[in-house]
Amino acid sequence: MTDKNHLTGMFWGAANKPEFLRGIQHSVNNLDVQVGIYTGDQLFTFNRNLSFLDDEAFMRSVEKNVHEDVERAILWRTSILLWGVRNGMHLEGDFVEGGCYKGTSVRVVCDTVDFAHCDKRYYLYDLFEHAPGMAHHAMPDHGNQLYQAVVDRFADMPNVVVTQGAVPEVLHRVAPEKIAFMHLDMNNAAAEVGALEVLFDRMVPGALLVLDDYGWAVYRDQKLAEDAWLAKRGYQVMELPTGQGLVIKR
Repeated sequence: MTDKNHLTGMFWGAANKPEFLRGIQHSVNNLDVQVGIYTGDQLFTFNRNLSFLDDEAFMRSVEKNVHEDVERAILWRTSILLWGVRNGMHLEGDFVEGGCYKGTSVRVVCDTVDFAHCDKRYYLYDLFEHAPGMAHHAMPDHGNQLYQAVVDRFADMPNVVVTQGAVPEVLHRVAPEKIAFMHLDMNNAAAEVGALEVLFDRMVPGALLVLDDYGWAVYRDQKLAEDAWLAKRGYQVMELPTGQGLVIKR
């Protein structure tokens, strides 16, 4: 049995966070066996294998690239992306991430699979800036310097293509013809449905689509819009405990 745990205090929405975290700690203290515990990112699980913690290549990449509490807290989500990319490495086509922000999760995945030395491309899209009135909420590092920072982050990987622009409009200018894995995390229903309109049919059979915001109540409008769009094509999204949604392209 694994004796590894992944403990963070990164939760959102607690009215009294210190009291909430004391409650989590109290629960941990009262477990018969304190193994396989994951806390953070709205998850509190225990007695789990947490297999990604045993993935040496992944954890080396996490140690190298993850520097913020929120990035550590979403490690389970990042491991789902890695699973999707590893599946896609055996398929025809390239990879897509809509809403890459600082590129941390993609960098973790790329270093894990030695992406710089494969014959695929990874297409990253983001606005990188935030103006009043935008449908999605601002993130701490949004600004006119973020695009170049992400370009610089992948300077050693010429097969990672970083594009600034609004989705779906920018997809008509820069996008792969065939897609082996796609991850959408744009906090915006119109943008994500627009991406599906342009790119879903380019996904090859067996490719995985991960919808980062699908299971989060605050982004329910995205879930409803994506459910309706995919249902018309005979697909149903699986909601994962991480808050992500998963679709396997037929």
